[in-house]
This record gives sequence, structure tokens and C-alpha cells, in this order.
Amino acid sequence: MAATVPTYMGLSGRSLSLAVSTVATTGFLLFGYDQGVMSGIIGSNHFANVFEEVRDNSTMQGFVTAIYEIGCLAGAMFILAVGDLLGRRKAMILGGFIMILGTTIQVSAFPGHAPLAQFIIGRTITGVGNGINTSTIPTYQAECSRTSNRGLLICIEGGIIAFGTVIAYWIDYGASYGPEGLTWRFPIAFQIVFGLVLCISMIFLPESPRWLLTHERYEDAEQVISALRGFELGSAETQTERDIILDSIRASGITGKKSTPVKALFTGGKTQHFRRMLLGSSSQLMQQVGGCNAVIYYFPILFKTSITPGDDNLALLMGGVNMIVYAIFATTSWFIIEKVGRRKLFLYGTVGQCLSMVITFSCLIPGTSTAAKGAAVGLFTYIASFGASWLPLPWLYPAEINPIKTRAKANAVSTCTNWLFNFLIVMVTPIMIANIGWGTYLFFAVVNACFLPIIWFFYPETARRSLEEIDIIFAKGFVENKSYVRAAEELPLLTPEQVEQEALKYGLIDTAARGAAHAHHGPAGGLEEKALSEKSEIDDGSREEVEN
Repeated sequence: MAATVPTYMGLSGRSLSLAVSTVATTGFLLFGYDQGVMSGIIGSNHFANVFEEVRDNSTMQGFVTAIYEIGCLAGAMFILAVGDLLGRRKAMILGGFIMILGTTIQVSAFPGHAPLAQFIIGRTITGVGNGINTSTIPTYQAECSRTSNRGLLICIEGGIIAFGTVIAYWIDYGASYGPEGLTWRFPIAFQIVFGLVLCISMIFLPESPRWLLTHERYEDAEQVISALRGFELGSAETQTERDIILDSIRASGITGKKSTPVKALFTGGKTQHFRRMLLGSSSQLMQQVGGCNAVIYYFPILFKTSITPGDDNLALLMGGVNMIVYAIFATTSWFIIEKVGRRKLFLYGTVGQCLSMVITFSCLIPGTSTAAKGAAVGLFTYIASFGASWLPLPWLYPAEINPIKTRAKANAVSTCTNWLFNFLIVMVTPIMIANIGWGTYLFFAVVNACFLPIIWFFYPETARRSLEEIDIIFAKGFVENKSYVRAAEELPLLTPEQVEQEALKYGLIDTAARGAAHAHHGPAGGLEEKALSEKSEIDDGSREEVEN
């Protein structure tokens, strides 16, 4: 019987990879939409007619908006606990379903039936679903992508957040001219469309091949690899890719385990799990404390008070135009991420953000309308710099910098970091602006300047590397006792065969995985005979200090 190329939804190869990326992107479009939908609703009279407690109450408005981040944090912690057991595909279906449930609870709130309590519960539940999705989707995309376009695809996911925000902003604006019930119920309910696309599509799309191999589902993994790459089932190309992933699994000491213990996140040694978790989490932390929410929060206020006083409609329109510009610059990274690389884009974006904050606080010091226009320019250049770099990169870097053993849990920790500091900055920024004014932007300028040495000395380049090559970078740095940034610079781009040779050289594995999984009746046995040495290595690694 002739070998055939497996299909999902009747698709294989490039078309299947495109379908996977489209659905993953829809999840982040939903993320961006849900992030932005409340901005045009929370202060409207029609909304306050149902939820009287928020009328002219900035504290309650802030709480209703920010409680979403707490839900997101809970969702990310859920994936931290059970993500490895659940799998990428089921987690995304669950996340989409929970978001639909939360949205339904929100839009069914009516006066006389504790509407605000119901709305807050619904918004929190929606956040839980989004936390699950944002912790899972970048990992799923990274594990299903080719090395050559992994960075592009995850950057598209990160950048599409801006497009979701734009859609939400303009739907809010358009709905504001409709009947009273439609002005806030329709914009919130519209996100169900994205949730349905995500849930229904993932029923038919494949699971991550790396997750399947981790759970010793060898035949399923080979089928998914063949379908995603367009290879015939049982072909040499399929077996090579499967064996490279198996080597990575063995090097991590995860063979035969259904879930990675949390303590594995805190090990060092050749695999450097702890360092890699910190690298991914720090990128999410720096995204939030770099001032992005301060800019998004203050831009419409600056227009209303200093540039277009008395014309709220024009201020709303200018805010919408600003969001469009934000989305346009968010696409910039799609075209340069693989050419420029992660490190340089992090550094360029940080310099742009820092200088933009300097322009903003300098122009706010005089307190005049003319100077305020200069501050608007600073906020505009900040949004441009942020959209092109710090918006997508913190979603890409943790998904690829962490090894297969800890990828799901470490990515969840990174996402928890994002939501925790997102909540903090959203709550603190209005207080800072009210009390220290332009000093807020001086503070963020200094914070951005502090990012530069961290990125320069600690962030290795991962562009054009397979996920397994990145493991080699950290093994090389540890064994040769050198900077991991330097190790990445010195290590040439490797073929799959060279990855295996380097893994042997640096002691990540004892023998190659060739043929280890060919016999489907007992694939695990070929791996178990190496368990003693791998256990020794992992145990040694857990006692090592993380060193540069």
C-alpha cells in the first residue's frame, strides 16, 4: 500500500499550517478585542443606566475593567497546574468555551437583578478563558511551526492584539449611535463570534506533535508531523523530525511522565530551566512596566483636556485613528523579526520607548496647549515603537526560549507575570498621573533605560533556530562556562543531524534516538535504558547554581 500524506480538515502541508496559524491568531484577536471593548463602554450613560454604581465613579469603573486581569491570572495559573495533562488543543477549546460563557453572563445582566455583580462575575469568567488561551496558544504555535517562520507566526499573533483593539474601538464608536440596549450589549456579545471560530476549528485541528511525543503517543505524533510538513507517513523526513524531538524530550528527563513537576522550573545545569523561565517572564514584566498602559490610558485624556478641549467626539475619533496607527506599526515586526532578530528588536524598541517618554515628560512640564501637542507626538512615537517591538516579542520569546520539559509551565508563569503587572499598572497609573503628572513619564523613561543592560547581557538570540537548537545554546554556555549570549553568537546554524551531534557532545543525551520509536509496539523501552544517566544529569542540574 502506497504511503499517503495525512490530512486534517482535508488539509496538509502549507495549507494545514496556515489553518493552525489562522485559528491561533483568532485567539489573540479575541484577546485584543476583549482588552479594548470596555474602553468605549465603561463611561457611557447607557451603560451607567444599567449599572448605576459606575456612574461618575472612576474607582468602580477601574475595578470593573481591571477585574478582567485577575480572571486572566487565574486562567494562566490553571494552565500552570494542569496544562501538561490537558494538552494544547483541549486547553484552547476550553478557553474559548469559558470566554463564550463569561460573555453570555455579561450581556444578560438587567436592572433589578444585581446587574453589576453579575457583570463582574461574567467579566472575571471571560478573563479566566483568556488567561487559558494566552498561556497556551503561543506554545501550540511554536510547537507546530517550522523553524523558518516560527518567529513570524507568533509575532503575527502578538501584533494581532492591536487589530482586535481597533475592531473593538470602532464597534464601540459605531454602536454608540444605536438604541440604548445595543450600545454596550452588542460590542460585548460580538466577541462570541471569535470564540466560536476558535472552539469549533480546534475540534478538527491536530494536537501539538511535541506534546503527543511527550505522552508517548508516537503514531499520532508521526501523523501530525507528516500532515503539518506535507510528508508521506513513514518518510525519512518525518522520522528525522520525530527523532530530534525525542532527543530533546530525553535530554529534559521527561520521558514517560504525563506532567512536569513545578520544581523542574527551578533547576539549572545543562538545561538551565530556571534561567530560561526568568528570561521569558522578564520580557512579559518589562512589557507591562515599560509604560504601555500609561500611554493608552492618557492619550484620550490628553486630547480631551489639552488639544481638543470641549470636543469629545473629535477626541474619540483621534483615539480611533491612533489605534489604527498602533495596528499598522504592529505589522512592522512581521517583516523584520527573522532578519533583525529578537535581541536587536528588543533593543531598538526599548530605545524608541525611552526617547518617546523623554519627549512626553519634557513637553508636559510647561503645561501649555502648544507644548501638549509635542507630548502627543511623544505618545504617538511610543505607540509606534511599542507596537513594532514590545507588543509581540514577549509572546514569542517565552514560547521558544523554554525547553520542551518546562515550556507549558514556564510559558504559563510568563503569562501570570504579564497579568499580575498589567493589573498593577492599570490600577497605579491613574494615581501617578493625578499626583505627579509629567513625573509619571519621567519614571517610565528611567525604567525603559534600565531594560537596555538586561537585554544586552542576558538575552541570547534565537532567530532562525529550531527549538532543539536553543537547548544546545544553553548546554554550550553551561559546559564551556561562558555567557549564553556569546554561546548563541558562536554557535552556527545547525542541521537536524548536527543538532543530534551537538546534543551528544554536550552530554544532553547519551545516544541518538534513531530508530528509538520505529517499533510502535514498544517505543518507550528504547528510551528507558538511558533513564539512569538522564536522571543523574537532571539531579545534578537541580543542584547547580544558575550562572552566566
